[in-house]
Amino acid sequence: MNAEVLHGSCHCGAVRFEVRTAIAPASRCNCSLCRRKGALMSPPFAAAGLTITRGEEDLTLYQFNTRVAKHYFCRHCGIYPFHQTRRDSRLWRVNLGCLEGVDVYALEAGVNDGASLSVVAVAEDA
Repeated sequence: MNAEVLHGSCHCGAVRFEVRTAIAPASRCNCSLCRRKGALMSPPFAAAGLTITRGEEDLTLYQFNTRVAKHYFCRHCGIYPFHQTRRDSRLWRVNLGCLEGVDVYALEAGVNDGASLSVVAVAEDA
């Protein structure tokens, strides 16, 4: 599928962005963070494909494990709009649920094995 310019935002609208990306193939990730946030992600795209048009100062960064991937969240509503990938820091993915006109429930999605990239064991609750 060809990449097109799409508009997106967090839930409260403090963060707005434009992104040039394809929608399919959409995917989920099975790492500990992605399992919990449950986002449906775009295919990877080059960093130049993302433009924050409003609210860059309203983003907060979360990193874990190897601290390579950069997950961004709105500091007001907590929504995750996009992240810089761990496998290749030149690539990004966007949360398809944040894009205008995209029905995430109509998309089929594969699963990326992000859990296998972990180098730090996750402690199990006793």
